[in-house]
Amino acid sequence: MFAQIINCHSFYQIKIRIIILNNLIYYIMKKTYLPLFILAVFFSACTGTKNSVQILPQSNFDTIVSGQKVTLYTLKNYKGMTAQFTNYGARLVDLWVPDKNGSFKDVVWGFENIKSYLNATDFFAGPIVGRYGNRIGKGQFSLDGKSYQLTLNNNGNHLHGGINGFYKKIWDGRQFKNEKGEDALELTYTSPSGEEGYPGNLTIHVIYSITANNELAVNYKATTDAPTIINPTSHVYFNLHGTTALSTNSHVVTIFADKYTPTDSLLIPTGEIATVENTPLDFRKPTAVGERIKADFTALKYGKGYDHNFVLNKKAGEMSLAAQIYEPETGIVMKVNTDQPAIQFYSGNFMDGKDTGKRGDKHNYRTGVAFEAQNYPDAPNHPNFPSAVLKPGETYKQSTVYAFDIKK
Repeated sequence: MFAQIINCHSFYQIKIRIIILNNLIYYIMKKTYLPLFILAVFFSACTGTKNSVQILPQSNFDTIVSGQKVTLYTLKNYKGMTAQFTNYGARLVDLWVPDKNGSFKDVVWGFENIKSYLNATDFFAGPIVGRYGNRIGKGQFSLDGKSYQLTLNNNGNHLHGGINGFYKKIWDGRQFKNEKGEDALELTYTSPSGEEGYPGNLTIHVIYSITANNELAVNYKATTDAPTIINPTSHVYFNLHGTTALSTNSHVVTIFADKYTPTDSLLIPTGEIATVENTPLDFRKPTAVGERIKADFTALKYGKGYDHNFVLNKKAGEMSLAAQIYEPETGIVMKVNTDQPAIQFYSGNFMDGKDTGKRGDKHNYRTGVAFEAQNYPDAPNHPNFPSAVLKPGETYKQSTVYAFDIKK
């Protein structure tokens, strides 16, 4: 009982609850009947402190970048799950979910203000990337008999939309309640023809929503006025500890994929689709990230840890469970459901601690994991991969849901 009082925020709250406590003791000693619901109210009076969510102020993001207004949006549900987003890169800034002890943890990388995002060495903490997420070999592809050259920004290849992809753009934002009465945010960007080398004027809408079931839903829609290619994805770094002071190597991962797309040493697919069996990529049974991360990856060409595209066990367009991530220390479970054909699992191999994030957390080596729902990397250059082509009159759609639960 005294612990509940001490946990309250202010001296005023403490004083009020001491008065209540004194009255309770008085009535108990006089054997006065106390309805159980009064006791329940008292004992739960300070639970907001234990479960506190540290909301970043909008003023930390309200500024002008490249002549456009940047701001911060806050979404939440009645259970307390809370997410904040900025229209700079359409990115997720923080995501507060409950742990097994009743506290809330912020389970994503991010920064406390827009200046830190602009000065970060890692551009990919939380944004929507595209037009084409992941890599395109040599930045080249052909479409309707015409060759295109995209900008090169990753060892002579094109990565995540190029030098100034979606992750560096200022999106138009509209916060609203969806048809279910849930908090939602629509972010819209029009990419002009020729941007980063892509053909066609493409308009993309991303709608984030926080559901009543503690889910972060991400829904995409895009149209074009000329044939183009598209493969946007959410590039969030998760740490279910709630702090980058602890490694994500302890996260227990299950990926519902029998196969993957082998690559060369620069992570460009060879075009082959191979089995995960008898490789360090076999996550069909729950396995800690760090259990095999130092295994012999020689046969996989890329040997610096996990940064691989998994071919999901699903029908085309089917919404299904792609991956499950569990952290035993906090009890937090994250399930990734998607209608995309694949998911990229990245174990933080290039994280270097140069950036300092929220609450003073260093973004150290392997303190974040990414699960990017997507088409296959370099799909435009491999006829046996799913098509990434979008034509006028068509509408590109994608749905990915990050669902959170607790395992005690």
